[in-house]
Amino acid sequence: MRVLVIGAYGLIGGYVVARLLAEGHAVTGVGRDVAAAARSLPQVRWARVDLAKVTVEDWRPLLADVQAVVNCAGALQDGPRDDLAAVHRDGVARLAAACVQAGVRRLVHISAAGVAADRGLGAQGDRFNDTKLATETLLRASGLDWIILRPGLVLAPAAYGGSALLRGLAAFPVVLPVVHADAPVQVVAVTDVARAVAKAVLPDTPPRRAIDLVHEEAVSPADLVLTLRRWLGLPPVPLWRLPAGIARLAAKGADALAWAGWRSPLRTATLDQLRGGIAGDGQAMQRELGIKPLPLADMLSAYPAGVQERWFAKSYFLKPALLAMLSVFWSLSGLIGFLRVPQATAVLTAAGMAPVLATLFVLLGSVIDLALGVGVVFRRRAKAALQGMVLVSGAYMAGGTLWRPDLWLDPMGPFLKTLPAAMLALAALALLDER
Repeated sequence: MRVLVIGAYGLIGGYVVARLLAEGHAVTGVGRDVAAAARSLPQVRWARVDLAKVTVEDWRPLLADVQAVVNCAGALQDGPRDDLAAVHRDGVARLAAACVQAGVRRLVHISAAGVAADRGLGAQGDRFNDTKLATETLLRASGLDWIILRPGLVLAPAAYGGSALLRGLAAFPVVLPVVHADAPVQVVAVTDVARAVAKAVLPDTPPRRAIDLVHEEAVSPADLVLTLRRWLGLPPVPLWRLPAGIARLAAKGADALAWAGWRSPLRTATLDQLRGGIAGDGQAMQRELGIKPLPLADMLSAYPAGVQERWFAKSYFLKPALLAMLSVFWSLSGLIGFLRVPQATAVLTAAGMAPVLATLFVLLGSVIDLALGVGVVFRRRAKAALQGMVLVSGAYMAGGTLWRPDLWLDPMGPFLKTLPAAMLALAALALLDER
């Protein structure tokens, strides 16, 4: 059968697609950005679709030869790239209407464990919960053969979102900072979620059910981070029960950066959800689908950590630190150039450059430096800004060698210091991918 998977290149969606292919299904994968997915999985029919914007009519050609639909798309919090109501509620409403028109009966929807009315999680947590609940409500009234799957905290061999954040925390030096350290959290392996989806799309699986996908044993965030550190093979360090106020300040910073395009998993919605706990019916998977969920220990033992996991975990917080450092370095370089034009111009005129030309070079260089420092703050411009930093560093050294080769031997090392700045930009480029 052909299955349409929405959000097919996300963490859950990727494993769902792999499972469906392994079981012999044909897959159409859709998402907002599928270029990399099309290169890595050419056996899937890919289409670029934004669930928040696509119309009922737009779905018609995509549903033409489809027997089941799986919706793995979702968002954590409102921002410039995400609108919870548009993604969770309105987009799914249009999808359900399109399925009815196309005669596609089976729709499997990935929701979240603990979705219920009046949870009192806080503004952002309630917004996430309420839009998820609204989606479930409209599916129940759609007349389709729907199945709602509610995973808990999803752990996967691949690192993305919350699972990536947990690995970064587990590899933190000196202490392990954990907020809401004793909150109950029920986890589920992404492979079990994929197995559940593969079972749910089959026509002989009874429809119109909401099924929690969690292991029955709850763990605390503290135990989870400590367990992941042991899995990584890193030496033990003390646990720091991070005060909620400090964590919320960091989350507010991540919320602000979301408006620059960065999608950090450490958001106020995350803290609201974690404070309320992540819980569900630990018997539901086996009772409803005949799938026994893996416990945490078995999940980790099935995928031994190697050097790539340790590299990722140790570099997780280095990525924002590198970007912040480069932004400050290049921005200050540009500002100082504007503030000290005569001194900077004197360096070039001493080598014989005309004063007017030297002034133009100084001002142009300052504008470029400032533009690169500001540009790297914005996700859509970050790659170009980092590439620009490398190219401009090379141009500075080449031009400087031509006009002032003596500065290579200057005790302050103005040229020598440019080399590590360029290498930092190259390192940030290597870490820039989100998934």
